[in-house]
Amino acid sequence: MSEAYIVAALRTAGGRRGGALSGWHPADLGARVINALVQRTDCDPALVEDVIFGCVSQAGEQSNNIARNAVLASVLPESTPGVSIDRQCGSSQQALHFAAQAVMSGTMDVVIAGGVESMSRVPMFMPSSLPRQQGLGFYMSEAMLARYGGVEFTQFLGAEMIAQKYGLAKGELDDFALQSHRKAAAAAKEGRFEEEILQIEFRRQSETVSEGRHLADEGIRYDASLEAIAAVKTLTPDGVVSAATSSQLCDGASGVMVVNERGLKLLGVRPLARVHQMTVLAGDPVVMLEVPLPATQLALKKAGLSIDDIDLFEVNEAFAPVPLAWLRATGADPSRLNVNGGAIALGHPLGASGTKLMATLIHALANRGGRYGLQTMCEGGGMANVTIVERL
Repeated sequence: MSEAYIVAALRTAGGRRGGALSGWHPADLGARVINALVQRTDCDPALVEDVIFGCVSQAGEQSNNIARNAVLASVLPESTPGVSIDRQCGSSQQALHFAAQAVMSGTMDVVIAGGVESMSRVPMFMPSSLPRQQGLGFYMSEAMLARYGGVEFTQFLGAEMIAQKYGLAKGELDDFALQSHRKAAAAAKEGRFEEEILQIEFRRQSETVSEGRHLADEGIRYDASLEAIAAVKTLTPDGVVSAATSSQLCDGASGVMVVNERGLKLLGVRPLARVHQMTVLAGDPVVMLEVPLPATQLALKKAGLSIDDIDLFEVNEAFAPVPLAWLRATGADPSRLNVNGGAIALGHPLGASGTKLMATLIHALANRGGRYGLQTMCEGGGMANVTIVERL
C-alpha cells in the first residue's frame, strides 16, 4: 500500500464574526485556499483528482456542495469533482483522512482536503434551528429521544459535565484561556504563523471597499488578563465554563494537498509530513466532548507509539475542559500542547478547523525540529478524530 504525504498546508488567519473575512462568500474563500495550494506546489491544476471539503453549517451560501462550488470558483478545471462532508468540528480533519485513504489505496494520486466556514454569513446552528422555527422538524427523532431519555444534545452541557467529572475548577479554566492568548500572541509577534497563513484581502460585510490584507488572527487578545477572563459570566448559573474559556466564533478556510509516491513524482516536490496513523471513534453523545481521550489512546496503540513519543499535540480548544481533561487522562507533557495557542485565542471556524490545526501542527514541528505530531478534535454527536503525522 502507498503512503500518504502532505506536500502543502495552509490556512487563512481567523476572522472575527463580522470582521476581516465576513465579506467573503465561503465558496470564494475556499477557492483562495485551493488556488494557494496549487501555487505553492507548482501543481498542474488538472492533476488534482478530487477536492474534499469539510463544512458544518451546510445551508445558504454553504449549501449545494460547498466543495464543488469552491472548485468552480478556483483555478481548477471543471472536470475536478468536489465533495462536502460533515463530521461536525472534525469535518476537515476527516477530509484529510479520506484524502489520505484515497491516495494510499492508489485510486488517486493528488487530492486536496480542507474546509471552510463563514460563521458571519451562515450562523452556527442555522441548518437545524431555522427549519425548526418554521415548523419543518428537528434532527432528533422519537427513537433518539427515547434512547437518551429526552435529553437534547448540547455541547455546553457536555463541557460542564467534563469539568465536573475531572474536577476542573473555574480558576483552572480561566488560567488555561489566559495561556492560550499569551501563547498565540507570542507566536504572532515572533512570526511563527507566517508560513502557514495565506495572505488574503480584507473584505468586511459592512464595507463597500476594503483595503489591505488580512495577515493576523483577529481573536488574539494581546492584553488578556486573568482578571478580565475571570469576570466573564459563566454559560450556566452554577457552571464553570464561560465564553472566555470557550472557542471563538470564526470565519476561515484551510487546506492541505495530499499525495502518494506517484503524486510526489508528478509534482516533483518534497513532502512536509507523512500521515502515520488515522483513527476515528465515537462515544457518549450526551457528554459529547470526551471522546478525544479514548481516541488518542486507541490511535497510539495502533501506531505502536507512547504519548512520550509525540513531540507536539494539537487538541482543539472547543472548551477549556476538553484539553485539560485530555492532559489528565493521557499524562501528556503540557509544554507540548497547543504551543502556539488554540481556538480560545485563534478561533474555531468549525468545518475548517481540522486542516487549520494540521497546518499549524506541521509548521510547528518544522520550527521546533520535532518528528511526530498528534492532532485530535472533539465533535458534535460524541465523536473524535485523531491524526498522527511524521515530519519529513
